[in-house]
Amino acid sequence: MKKLVLAGFAAVVMVTGTLLGAAVPAGAAADPAITAGQILVKFRDGGAAAGVLRQHGLVEGPGVGSTGAHVITVPTGKELQLIEALSRNPVVEYAEPDYVVTAASDDTYFSRQYALQNDGQTFTNTAGTIPIKAGKADADVDAVEAWKVTNGNGTKVAVLDSGVATDNPDIHPKVVARANFTTSRNNEDNYGHGTHVAGIVAATADNGIGVAGVCRGCTILDGKVLTDSGMGSSSGLANGINWAVKSGAKVINMSLAVGSSTTLQTAVNNAWNAGVVLVAAAGNGNSTTMMYPGAYVNVIAVGATDNEDLKASFSTYGTWVDVAAPGVSVYSTFPNHRFVIAREYNRSQGYDIGSGTSMSSPIVAAVAALAWSANPGASNSEVRAKVESSTDPVGRIGTDWANGRVNADKAVHW
Repeated sequence: MKKLVLAGFAAVVMVTGTLLGAAVPAGAAADPAITAGQILVKFRDGGAAAGVLRQHGLVEGPGVGSTGAHVITVPTGKELQLIEALSRNPVVEYAEPDYVVTAASDDTYFSRQYALQNDGQTFTNTAGTIPIKAGKADADVDAVEAWKVTNGNGTKVAVLDSGVATDNPDIHPKVVARANFTTSRNNEDNYGHGTHVAGIVAATADNGIGVAGVCRGCTILDGKVLTDSGMGSSSGLANGINWAVKSGAKVINMSLAVGSSTTLQTAVNNAWNAGVVLVAAAGNGNSTTMMYPGAYVNVIAVGATDNEDLKASFSTYGTWVDVAAPGVSVYSTFPNHRFVIAREYNRSQGYDIGSGTSMSSPIVAAVAALAWSANPGASNSEVRAKVESSTDPVGRIGTDWANGRVNADKAVHW
């Protein structure tokens, strides 16, 4: 019986602006999704602007950059009525609301989630003791853009790991089924790894706390295959895969590694043949050594990038690695009780950073789930092909990995 290793926290222990808008009746109270008391107007003939506006009791306002549009002050509640009236005038090219732009998420640590939206920000770990240098703008998976198409629509993603904490309100409610395939006495995550991985996939968004999952509308099947010390077996993992398939998983994430096992390979192939997409971490050895289950042909193997879109120094690499995703200082959920990783890596309870291909793998699993939810009739082979073909050309293609770094927005546009 071979032991599993985690592929997260860099040192591997062997075996282990949304635009909102809605029409309201003319004269109604101002729509909170549009800026009250002002609209945007662009004229075909600037010389006629003042006269047209004067007919409606309005005056010219400041220009908007190089767009040619102007901000026009109007009575609150009359925005849509005046837009309609102005749009009928042939000298008006267009009139439209000045939409309210909100942050993509109001989650406390969203600004630190460069993997979802990278503005070149600097940040720290939760305790403020580990500074993260500025990254490169847009070195991210375009999750925010993908959310305009789909949020996951309840797609089930199985996280086969150390469990998901029942005391973190950002991820616990997303768990729809639990099973324990270890010698640990219950499903609770006392190691911390599984909670972090699950949060990357599907942490609740826009709830005013914590973080947002890449597939913010996905649900989680929590298969505990790693004990409270972070260890497991190939048989336990195989059992977890079988359970996930029977429980309706569309995607299975495995942020762990083990030696090649015929039993495990059979479980993987059975899951693939049942129509599931399987994703696994490539490992943190900074070598080309194949790690399983990632190296099985029916599994998407994932390497890690940093916030500058460079290969992470620790990431396993090679042509057998299919794609990459951010895996350095990735913010996510942790248990709100004592857990092993907190002690070993000085992480905070609740939320903190984690590094490793263990963090990259669930990003890819979540992207696959988003892609599938955007095209529910697709097969698992079509979803895998979409995820791999829609990557951005990051790293040394053909050396670091076969494709590039995943792009959720491209993956959801079929």
